[in-house]
Amino acid sequence: MALTLSDLKGKTVGACVSGGLDSRTIAKVMVEAGVKVVAFSADLAQPDEKDIADIKTRMAPCGVDTVIVDLKEPMAEACFQVIEAQAMYDGGYWNSTGIARAVTVRGLIPEMKKHGCTVLVHGATGRGNDQMRFERYTNVLAPAMQVYSPWRDAGLLTKFAGRTQMVDYLAQFGIKAFVGAKKKYSTDANLAGLSHEAEDLESMETSMLIVAPTMGVWPQKAPNKIENVTVRFNKGRAVQINGQDVSPLEAMQLANVLAGRNGIGMKHALENRIIGTKSRGVYEAPGMELLAACLRYVYQATLDRRAGLLFGQLSKLVADQIYDGRYFDPATQAARAAIGMFAKHASGTVSVGLYKGNIFFNALTGCKASIYNEADSSMEASDGLNPVSSQGFAEIQSVEARMLARAGQIVSK
Repeated sequence: MALTLSDLKGKTVGACVSGGLDSRTIAKVMVEAGVKVVAFSADLAQPDEKDIADIKTRMAPCGVDTVIVDLKEPMAEACFQVIEAQAMYDGGYWNSTGIARAVTVRGLIPEMKKHGCTVLVHGATGRGNDQMRFERYTNVLAPAMQVYSPWRDAGLLTKFAGRTQMVDYLAQFGIKAFVGAKKKYSTDANLAGLSHEAEDLESMETSMLIVAPTMGVWPQKAPNKIENVTVRFNKGRAVQINGQDVSPLEAMQLANVLAGRNGIGMKHALENRIIGTKSRGVYEAPGMELLAACLRYVYQATLDRRAGLLFGQLSKLVADQIYDGRYFDPATQAARAAIGMFAKHASGTVSVGLYKGNIFFNALTGCKASIYNEADSSMEASDGLNPVSSQGFAEIQSVEARMLARAGQIVSK
């Protein structure tokens, strides 16, 4: 049974907040309804937040204290896990928002419990993916904790039809919340990237170029010179960039800068939502795109054809599971364990060139597990594969081919 505002009276709830208009409105409404509210916000190294502590200041007038939970390192580790699995969803979207929800809920729930919270409150819309992600992760990580979704509460939806009503409501308590001009789109940000959607982007006649990149630039504004980058991988994990030892967090931050300034990682997708509708979005994920592309070159050298096919199937499963809010499910973890078997051999140094949104392969060195042999692949005379030996293989292949033709199963038009 879905909770309503009246069900929360007398309870202590943990509200996931961003400090925006929605967060402040929901918090104040609950406080006025006699609910004890403690606000929580995750520090995911959001590139659109100059000072994460500002959220406390923005939430304070609503009568709530805000706990900022530092999840930068867990977020970086999650990025590495996504990169290792090459887990892109629907058209190459790097699942930046989807994986962030897993990190956020897992990180916030223990803090909520410390403050006596028995209900998790999220401000996700009733039309999108995040409502399902917040609730599923709460259900699997804290089965006894209840969930309240204000924007599925019919009473609140009637009272707050839009942003103007929220501003007017807060003004009654002397809380200033300037609406300003109608936004062209909404943005969600974290270390992995930014997702832009809604408003003007809902029209398929609106160019993705209306988005002003936060983590970098559009390719046409990138430098007119190739920037060379080297990334050293150890068992599928980036451990050095341009010769500098890096932690996962340092790797993501540096990769975001390098790739961002070269226009890497700007993508458009018309993706399939969890609830069955389609969503149009423009995504930035420069660091993810750079590190994943480099690791892909290592995988290409170490995976045989059947391993590559299995890896692709596992990768898609992990991507779908992340998107659906099922990152901690057994199927996801089993797939990740299998991918880890392949990643054990993914060590080497990749050199690439970055230029106006493109990543050019330069070199792969130090990859001891590579199954590529120049002599075997050479079209020239070499000590590799003897071309005469292929005659027998060709004859064996011809048996099946001729039988299919004689059986009438091959039709030539």
